[in-house]
Amino acid sequence: MPYRSVFREDLFSGRNIVVTGGGSGIGRCTAHELASLGAHVMLVGRKPERLAAVVAEITQDGGQASAFVCDIREETRVQAVVAEMIAARGRIDALVNNAGGQFPSPLALINQKGFETVVRTNLVGGFLFARECFTQCMRDHGGSIVNIVADFWNGMPGMGHSGAARAGMVNLTQTAALEWAPAGVRVNAVAPGWVASSGLDTYEGPVRAMIPKLRDAVPLKRLATEAEISAAIVFLLTDAAAFITGETMRVDGGAPLASGVWPTPEHDRSRPFEGFHRATTPKILQAKNL
Repeated sequence: MPYRSVFREDLFSGRNIVVTGGGSGIGRCTAHELASLGAHVMLVGRKPERLAAVVAEITQDGGQASAFVCDIREETRVQAVVAEMIAARGRIDALVNNAGGQFPSPLALINQKGFETVVRTNLVGGFLFARECFTQCMRDHGGSIVNIVADFWNGMPGMGHSGAARAGMVNLTQTAALEWAPAGVRVNAVAPGWVASSGLDTYEGPVRAMIPKLRDAVPLKRLATEAEISAAIVFLLTDAAAFITGETMRVDGGAPLASGVWPTPEHDRSRPFEGFHRATTPKILQAKNL
């Protein structure tokens, strides 16, 4: 069974698209969708075995992909990897800046090293990759960048380091959109809400116990599928979005709008888009039949 994208099959034929954090979760799903639409996808991540597994999946499905091992927080390595990509493929047409990570903790218990590590992962690394794609290729050829942020609109209690970094990435998106427009480069962001992806199974303790309750805070009364996030990313990369830049698309089921003053009753009227043929439900959600 192939990826069931809502976009036409040859949409990105002949284009080379980078997906950082492509070894799992939203990055893996997006890589599959882009490959199904004709792109050669260049996967970036720190774990070669994960990247190799996704390349194998895409190849098995009839797509094209290659892997590049890189810690996006290391400037010299990012510079070298982008150069390797251009040498291998000739040019970079688009970048999905998806790599990121964080750990749950109240602000008072986060030390400087922990705070800086999360900011380097979710902000500095994204900046480095976008800058290198621009200076080494897109400045001369144009292109499109989509940065993946998060639902931080009402703060991110329990993950304040990540919220600060993601908010910074939104501002960076706006600045890059303005500065790089003369080169024909569009820069946008996608802000996912709570997503039923493999990352949910990495949490333990109180956060893990809270996961099955997340849907209650969403007006649509469910979590997003990976394919719903990927579809938003793909749209922003298409020519149909040629006049959109500097924007952040929220894909969160209306969660920031939820209010105790106007509660949303329980319902099952929101039907998820299940486009990713290799998607699996996180174990924490399987256990709760959600």
